[in-house]
Amino acid sequence: MISPVCLASVAFADALTGDVEKQALNISAIVMFFIFVAATLGVTYWAAKRVKSTKDFYTAGGGISGFQNGLALAGDYMSAASFLGISALVFTKGYDGLIYSTGFLVGWPIVLFLIAERLRNLGKFTFADVVAYRLNQKPVRIFAATGTLLVVALYLIAQVVGAGKLIELLFGLNYIWAVMIVGVLMVLYVLFGGMLATTWVQIIKAILLLSGATFIAVVVLNSVGFSPEMMFKKAVEIHESGKSIMAPGGLVNNPVDAISLGLALMFGTAGLPHILMRFFTVPDAKEARKSVFYATGFIGYFYLLTFIIGFGAIMFLTKDNPLFFHEVIKGEKTVIEMIGGTNMAAVHLSKAVGGDYFLGFISAVSFATILAVVAGLTLSGASAISHDLYNQVVRKGQATSHEEMRVSKIATVLLGVVAIVLGVAFESQNVAFMVGLAFALAASGNFPILMLSMFWKGLTTRGAVCGGFAGLLSATVLIIFGPSVWVQVLGHDSPIFPYGNPALFTIPLAFIVAYVVSKLDNSEQAAKDKAGYLPQYVRSVTGIGAAQASDH
Repeated sequence: MISPVCLASVAFADALTGDVEKQALNISAIVMFFIFVAATLGVTYWAAKRVKSTKDFYTAGGGISGFQNGLALAGDYMSAASFLGISALVFTKGYDGLIYSTGFLVGWPIVLFLIAERLRNLGKFTFADVVAYRLNQKPVRIFAATGTLLVVALYLIAQVVGAGKLIELLFGLNYIWAVMIVGVLMVLYVLFGGMLATTWVQIIKAILLLSGATFIAVVVLNSVGFSPEMMFKKAVEIHESGKSIMAPGGLVNNPVDAISLGLALMFGTAGLPHILMRFFTVPDAKEARKSVFYATGFIGYFYLLTFIIGFGAIMFLTKDNPLFFHEVIKGEKTVIEMIGGTNMAAVHLSKAVGGDYFLGFISAVSFATILAVVAGLTLSGASAISHDLYNQVVRKGQATSHEEMRVSKIATVLLGVVAIVLGVAFESQNVAFMVGLAFALAASGNFPILMLSMFWKGLTTRGAVCGGFAGLLSATVLIIFGPSVWVQVLGHDSPIFPYGNPALFTIPLAFIVAYVVSKLDNSEQAAKDKAGYLPQYVRSVTGIGAAQASDH
């Protein structure tokens, strides 16, 4: 499914669910962990003194440069599921792991050419500002906030459970304590530092992750004389599957699933609320375009590294090494398995190439990766509650900056509590489907309405709400009836809906429902909606009025 929605994340969330064998206390990892936490809390303290308004809290005052925001976007997107999950897929399946690296990357040109500039010119704090720009505020913002909170909640559960299991494995901490640490830290970052602290936590994490992954990749390539051909040759000789690891079709061999997965990866990226929110942190549309350009470069480079790391793990982590593999009794058979599961391939490889201190560094960075992502998710959810629901729906746009900030901080604490409770509740459950569902919802509900609101004059309030909810509900139902939930979670013999990802069906459904309902809508509100398109189009292209709006 996906990672943010791919099989990589699915594999990651899945493998870290259930019983985890604790390792010996990793002192170097604990030291690195506290260094990172101390540094980022210092950043939060620095940011807290600069947060004086809702604009500061939600968008870091709009003062982040394109390069900085590009790094932060990359930090938001390069999740632990990507780093550990894709490396693990390459380690186990070989060449086909690259399909997921590519899938994550191809969504960014869509964001660059279709969304970034218009989003920055039209929006204020959230993507709902753009969708509701010329439509009736109340119903559209209710839909947009619902879509945001659903995606955030599902994404958050998978990340928190993953963090708890990762820290339980690497640091020897009890799972509940690990989850509580994640929850408390993410609340502190958002509550006191807002978007400014979250942005710099993302930047620090992105630099650390890129640096660590680069070091591993360089050592791996150095061992084969910087010859990719030799790396592949050695991997084929060592891997139990032999030459088949260089052939496509090992992971996705059904055309419908392949296309559906690709669509979800591409369009899901353009519908993730915590990613879209980052475009309001830059001063203008030019910097928004720059930030996507830089993010695409960083993310593309990162996914190339994960591919090298996966093949490096095949070469360095051999089954006869007791540091990385152990015997496990399953029924009447004794099998050799990687300690902590295959998702630990990149972590074990860090020990093989850099020793205990580098293992500690990568362990801490893996935790930091999850922490940074959940901070961004929490801020996105809090802004949906305070800005979209409280201010625009409940108070009809009349709430003061102080009121909105207070509601946002209350929402942040509540989201932190919810994350901890759900993280503990889902400890022993299969959470993989939630990751898939989060991306499917973003692609099926948020993306179609966002695109139609910016590019089609005929969209009406009724069409946007009906089309958006049709996408959200159909994606939810089809994933529940699909193999991820119906078979793997509920235990039925065969799924009602045969495909792992519904995006191929649910994305067109959202567009069609929005189109048909808008065409049939002859209400007075529909006429207003259509009349507002020209002013919206002019502002989206020219940016005239965008600066003044973002200051209020």
